[in-house]
Amino acid sequence: MANNVGLPPGPLPAEGGDAGSLRSQSNAAQPRGGPSAELLLEATGLHSYYGVSHILHGVDFGVARGECIGLMGRNGMGKTTLIKSMLGLVRPKQGSVRVRGRDMTQAAPHAIARAGIAYVPEGRGIFPNLTVRENLVMAARAGVDGRKEWDFERVMATFPRLGERIDNGGAQLSGGEQQMLTIGRALMTNPDLLILDEATEGLAPLIAKEIWNIIRTIRASGIATVIVDKNYGAVMNLADRSAVIVKGRVVFAGTPSELTDNEELMHRFLGV
Repeated sequence: MANNVGLPPGPLPAEGGDAGSLRSQSNAAQPRGGPSAELLLEATGLHSYYGVSHILHGVDFGVARGECIGLMGRNGMGKTTLIKSMLGLVRPKQGSVRVRGRDMTQAAPHAIARAGIAYVPEGRGIFPNLTVRENLVMAARAGVDGRKEWDFERVMATFPRLGERIDNGGAQLSGGEQQMLTIGRALMTNPDLLILDEATEGLAPLIAKEIWNIIRTIRASGIATVIVDKNYGAVMNLADRSAVIVKGRVVFAGTPSELTDNEELMHRFLGV
């Protein structure tokens, strides 16, 4: 049974019950703006495995142009697996992935990236032996529609710390600077959708605050965003919609205010 993101929240499932009982009768993810809103990225009925371990259980997920979704859940619940399954990094055993309405379930990760989806993974993944400038310039390309709104100069203006370290190697940067470089590199591809997986993990509070301000700037620029982060308050301050994943199933989908008003769900599934 599929689990829909973007549908009004239903009652909590019983402990140990099937979270899929929260799904609507509709099989389509309902982004902000309803079914007619353009979906940049859409997953339908995803079942994904690691070896024999069944991680995702029929998850539906959709992101519309310009919206922000907070994807939440405790560690090991399937958030990163969902992201990787949509980006071609984990091949789902069942279900489909569409980008701008085009079936890309079997597409390679680079093809999905070329379709306007950028990913800031947990762990950063910069090139440590390349300079800041080289890390950024190597990623530069126009967006799907040919626009070049995010160029080298704009990234430098958004990340002044990187400008101070422009000729330093990636390995010489602090953790916060490396995270800024990873986000800046993703922006150099001029994406329509930016997915951030634990962008503030392990960072000092002041640096994390700076990263959140940068994400807010990106959000205001019109780029759609999916944010995975343990700072639920910061996520919900930015998000149009929130989704909670537990054991590979979506147990809540709705607005941040609907989530924060549900104390039982916040405590049981997020530990808040």
